[in-house]
Amino acid sequence: MSSIGSALLHVFLRKRLRVSFIAATLVFVLMAFHAEPAWKPIGLVALRVYLPALMGLLVYSAFERWPRRLPWPLARWAVQVVAVSLVVPGTVLALFLATLRDGQPPFWLVPGALWGFMVHFFLGALVSAWVAMAALLRQRDADLLRAERARSELKQQALDAQLRLLQAQVEPHFLFNTLANVQALVDAGSPRASPVLASLVAYLRAAVPRLSQPDYRLGQELEMVRAYLALMQMRLPDRLRFTVEAEPGLESLRCPPMMLMTPVENAVRHGIDPSLEGGLIEVRIRRLESGRCLAEVRDTGVGLQPGSPGLGTGLQSLRERLHASFDGEAELRLSDAQPHGMLAEIEFPARS
Repeated sequence: MSSIGSALLHVFLRKRLRVSFIAATLVFVLMAFHAEPAWKPIGLVALRVYLPALMGLLVYSAFERWPRRLPWPLARWAVQVVAVSLVVPGTVLALFLATLRDGQPPFWLVPGALWGFMVHFFLGALVSAWVAMAALLRQRDADLLRAERARSELKQQALDAQLRLLQAQVEPHFLFNTLANVQALVDAGSPRASPVLASLVAYLRAAVPRLSQPDYRLGQELEMVRAYLALMQMRLPDRLRFTVEAEPGLESLRCPPMMLMTPVENAVRHGIDPSLEGGLIEVRIRRLESGRCLAEVRDTGVGLQPGSPGLGTGLQSLRERLHASFDGEAELRLSDAQPHGMLAEIEFPARS
């Protein structure tokens, strides 16, 4: 048995000993004050109380593991309760018989002594059965609690694995979209291609490792959004304008990677890029009166086009990541912006 298992076993046994001692002490106090004078030496009363309690504890623990398999009609909890209910009064009887003194009449011939024995006998049977049932119920509750904790841990591990898988799918999608935006500039032979490409390399070196961090914060996401939009503005200097605002104190909140980048990418690729006159992208995060947070990504581009390639895939992946990260408590809403463009709203719980 491992050291951890031994420590847990010792703690478990100490709890049982403590409960048995408390129950036996209550019975001892009752018997010490109400037994007949000739039959209540304190040492003798203590022996008749504490030894049966110890025997009951040993029997209860023994039948908890032995036999390993019981016949079908028998339930282990019933065997434990019956065994304790028989052993405790049986030990009381054995002690009364063993402590008879020479020349002293048998206790069953002395009314007061017989009454003391009956009280010992039946009180021991009732208290031992009650303590055994209480211990079984407490153990059942503890087992249910451990099972619930194990189930919660497995559920969290499954959610973490799902989130890592979704993030692994997001990273190449994010890279391909960014490179495709820069490729258009390079293909056009623009003199800005070299500085834009250098900015892209520097940006990706800083951004990509963050996507795999387990403890990801909203402030990091905002930094990535600003850097990405600044990079895209270098490619579209006359057609892209942007603002990024967040209420103070929200930067430390948890969020899944690419929570804002996905709708921002969509706004650039499917809203601003296809528009001849370009447009404005506004990113705003604020705290609601309910205590939750609302992130808005609004653009004044061509608007939501159902047939846009990749739009549904990226947003569906974002919905899945939000569901996995916030246990289904986050929501992504899309709507048309006025007079034209698209509005993406993400409502999520504020978790530090």
